[in-house]
Amino acid sequence: MFFKMIRQSQIHTIFFLRRSFRTCYLAKPLCTITGSTEVSESPDLPDWIKFFDTKTSTHLESEDDVFVIPPLAHWLESQKLEDNNKVVQKKLGETCNNEVDKISTMLENRYPSPENVAEALNGKAYRVSNTLVAQLLKRFHNDWIQAYGIFKWAKDQIPYRHSPESYNSMVDILGKAKNFRLMWELVDEMNHLAGSVSLETMSKVIRRLARAGRHQEAIHAFRNIEKYGISTDTTAMNVLMDALVKEASVEDAHNVFRELKCSIPFNLASFNVLIHGYCKAKKLDEAWKIMGEVEKSGLEPDVISYTAFIEAHCREKDFRNVDKVLVQMEHKGCKPNVITFTIIMHALGKAKQINEALKVYEKMKKEGCVPDSSFYSSLIFILGKAGRLTDVKEIVEDMEKQGVTPDVLTYNTLISCACAHSQEETALTLLLKMEEVSCKPDLKTYHPLLKMFCRKKRMKVLKFLLDHMFKNDVSIEAGTYAILVRGLCENGKLHLACSFFGEMLSKAMVPKDSTFKMLKEELERKSMLEEMKIIENLMFCATNQDTS
Repeated sequence: MFFKMIRQSQIHTIFFLRRSFRTCYLAKPLCTITGSTEVSESPDLPDWIKFFDTKTSTHLESEDDVFVIPPLAHWLESQKLEDNNKVVQKKLGETCNNEVDKISTMLENRYPSPENVAEALNGKAYRVSNTLVAQLLKRFHNDWIQAYGIFKWAKDQIPYRHSPESYNSMVDILGKAKNFRLMWELVDEMNHLAGSVSLETMSKVIRRLARAGRHQEAIHAFRNIEKYGISTDTTAMNVLMDALVKEASVEDAHNVFRELKCSIPFNLASFNVLIHGYCKAKKLDEAWKIMGEVEKSGLEPDVISYTAFIEAHCREKDFRNVDKVLVQMEHKGCKPNVITFTIIMHALGKAKQINEALKVYEKMKKEGCVPDSSFYSSLIFILGKAGRLTDVKEIVEDMEKQGVTPDVLTYNTLISCACAHSQEETALTLLLKMEEVSCKPDLKTYHPLLKMFCRKKRMKVLKFLLDHMFKNDVSIEAGTYAILVRGLCENGKLHLACSFFGEMLSKAMVPKDSTFKMLKEELERKSMLEEMKIIENLMFCATNQDTS
């Protein structure tokens, strides 16, 4: 594993890079801690990792660094962004509002293994509960070392016992990190605890194996679920087929179906999975053959069956064949639903046929098909992309008149639209509105914001967004780090780009080659050869780890 492959001194080197660096506000103290958890900056950490001290530094802030949007100043100030001394990471001894924040603050330091995390938490007077563990696992969902350390520590606390939900979350976290050895160990541990392995558990296992390209292992996992007391029934078969289809392996899914259909009852959902898979793979002839099998089996294709074909034609901007499928649906007495209309409208918008897209909206209302938040979000997206911001406002108003409450997808779309047009105040105001109406943000909420403020070099606001994510239990993933590294590289803030690259690797997340190549090229262009060598070594270690 990653941390076993790199000596502790090398972990410190992740963040050493060059002592002459002076970070502004963003870099975190990501040193590896193996002993005391007292708050103090390690003396061998480089200056650029330590917090910026305006009393001693000669660094001059740029106008970008001090940027605060005036109408939102009060909100930003409440997040401790009003001056340099407060735009630093919270220190470990600082009072937190609850147990989750206390533990999270402690774990802002990097630990080399789950065992070290558990050791650091031992002896602390935290009230362990299922709610506490669930929130911590959500907060550290993309950091398996921290998450598994929390899990191990909580398991040893008396009289606490992990719930099946906590086990399932941990199985999913390990699967996402491709740490399949530990994942299976945990499944076996669950099995010994009064048979707490469920179909939900094995669904997570199967989906994570399929997502990692281990299709045969996913099939093998399905074949062995009976040893955990789970029936190999229609639902379980459909879960396996769906997992394979979603990872571009429809042929494997079809082979599974052929093998099992004589021993396991199938239903329309089984056929729809295959239809969707072949449509997704652009093998429409095969998809129509499956439609023939549906009718031979005495079943009737439904709106889901036909919508798969409509989606396939929409991807190719083949609207003539979209109309043909709609006519066929009409002859069969199968009405399009809101998802069908959303797909068609979205495709027309992407094809820049905005007026035709709006006609779909009118047609839908005439047919009595009630728009939902997904439909409105799609409509907002295509209008925003076309620069028709006045129309966007009208659609939002119409949405409210129709009694459709904006959800996280709606807000994400509006924020993305604002960011695409560099409307900083609007974008942040929408984030504030989400907070006011208790609409929890997710990763897709923050990504366009991070991109925009990287581009504009708004370091204070960028720091605010990362804190805001953490407080909302949104766990940073590899894609988020890639946005930060690439955005900071493009704007010459290579010390911060290196910091995030190091943090990413310290969480055992392997960057894409394109992200690594961009950072390496920028370091070479700036003659930062020492840093480039360190980044190369770290990338080599990360890509050669074995978590099987």
